[in-house]
Amino acid sequence: MENSEKKHPLIEVWNTYPGVRRDRKILDKPPIERIIGEMFAIGEFYYYALNLTNSTLSHHHENILKLHGLSSYPENLKEVIDLTHPDDIEFVMKAEQILINKITEIGLEHQLYIKGSYCFRMKTAEGNYELFHHQSIITMEDETGIPVQAINIHTNIHHITKENPYTVLVSGIGPRNDFHQVKLDSFSKPENFSEHLTKREMEILGLITKGYSAPEIAQALILSEHTVRTHRKNILRKTDSRNSKELIKKAFERGLI
Repeated sequence: MENSEKKHPLIEVWNTYPGVRRDRKILDKPPIERIIGEMFAIGEFYYYALNLTNSTLSHHHENILKLHGLSSYPENLKEVIDLTHPDDIEFVMKAEQILINKITEIGLEHQLYIKGSYCFRMKTAEGNYELFHHQSIITMEDETGIPVQAINIHTNIHHITKENPYTVLVSGIGPRNDFHQVKLDSFSKPENFSEHLTKREMEILGLITKGYSAPEIAQALILSEHTVRTHRKNILRKTDSRNSKELIKKAFERGLI
């Protein structure tokens, strides 16, 4: 990070992560296919691999050029952060600090199976700022367990909602079933769901957002289709949603996904 032009506001936040090291080269290709399978993208999206030791980017998905009107792939995270709405930078910094604190609390030995997500506005090819959903997961650690690489996925959800919940969601993937929802009171609006969703309902909501049908959800969770449909009805009732489209919109607005 000798070049000051490449510095960005998240560096100081990331330096609070236990044992972070700098200036290590990442040569291996990250398991992008596995990571994409664990995430969801309702709308146009892109991903890139982030070298956590020097903030350089690689393995870009081509949509990053189209969505942001770029002529070349960004080489450093600063170029992506520069696309963020200036008023959202403070929230992004706080969101990253919350994510670091939660992963540390859960246990660094589980960091490869913890996903962080939140929303913020980014500049698009048309010159407008639109709401994007950010998902990230650490994909590689060094021999001492220090994180050195992550995959970030950005999905344009402006067509679903323009309301940012200002909520950080920290959830487990693969063998982990963690679920931590942290609202930033200085940004977010009060929760307006009359009832909270159960752990099982949250699992089903996550699969609904991935486009799974009732039979597919039943197979994935080893449940009967009748049970899945009953859960879905309860989820719609609790969120005051008429259908899956409205449910997904409200889930984004309330920071549930």
